[in-house]
Amino acid sequence: MTTLHLVDDQLAPAVTALPTLQLNALSLPKIRAALAARPTPVQPPIQGVRVIEQRAPGVAGAPDVRVSVYEAVDRQETTGALLWMHAGGFVLGSADADDAYCRRLALEAECVVVNVDYRLAPETTHPGPLDDCHAALNWLRGQAARLRVDPSRLAVGGQSAGAGLAAALALRVRDRSEPPLAFQLLFYPMLDDRTAAGRHSNRHTGEFVWTQDNNLFGWTALLGNPPGGDNVPADAAPARATELHGLAPVHLAVGALDLFLEENLEYGTRLLSAGVTTAIHVYPGAYHGFDRVVVDASVSVRARQDAVAALRCAIRKPMRS
Repeated sequence: MTTLHLVDDQLAPAVTALPTLQLNALSLPKIRAALAARPTPVQPPIQGVRVIEQRAPGVAGAPDVRVSVYEAVDRQETTGALLWMHAGGFVLGSADADDAYCRRLALEAECVVVNVDYRLAPETTHPGPLDDCHAALNWLRGQAARLRVDPSRLAVGGQSAGAGLAAALALRVRDRSEPPLAFQLLFYPMLDDRTAAGRHSNRHTGEFVWTQDNNLFGWTALLGNPPGGDNVPADAAPARATELHGLAPVHLAVGALDLFLEENLEYGTRLLSAGVTTAIHVYPGAYHGFDRVVVDASVSVRARQDAVAALRCAIRKPMRS
């Protein structure tokens, strides 16, 4: 069975033209090399953004973490900030791949964006990638005055594995009684290792871009063991958290054909039941990573506009009483 007939008309040509990655221990180095060598698509330059590369001290003796800070060159006031984590199933991607995306976010959301180049699995297993994101958050808090960022208006966000790390970081911040976050911006987050172990079986999801086989490889790489066992901690797989109360408000976006649809809907529903302000957006005809695969598709534009509007509202300057 194929679900191609369910794909949005503007998204369909891309998945028929591009092969789906088949990740395994042998193919991973080759895929990484191919992605690194792939020429950057020619796009109109995004003007008006300043980018500064910095190093955040690693936690618990871990290596320093490279972060890129984006801000509008004409920014005058203190603003909120978004800590951003890239996609890649825990095994692929880099902060550099999200350069254009972060530039756009900094302009459209009128905030500072800090893009985290966290370590990848399987070379670095859990909790290493999450520790890197936590180190970047600690650095952002410590540099808030210098960056003209209001530390009470900090959001975390990302796509796919990056969104899973953002959700895990929000749980860690709450559990350690650190200063609360203002918002979570989660695009099709990778939340539940049990999906890779076959927990969800929606036959209309997971055919394109990120498949069940890739998901199994990604989770195994992160955990260092097969997923689905009883000993997977919630800060690795946020869907495992038994208590979701007290978390920052959430914007959760996912495509109706995404492998993560079921786990995302379940997590969103549990957030609502825990009293967490949560908006769940399901985009018909959209597969995993749709807004990156076809940037200018109507559904991709709509998803970004929805996310930017939510982010701006969440971290805008508080009104004076």
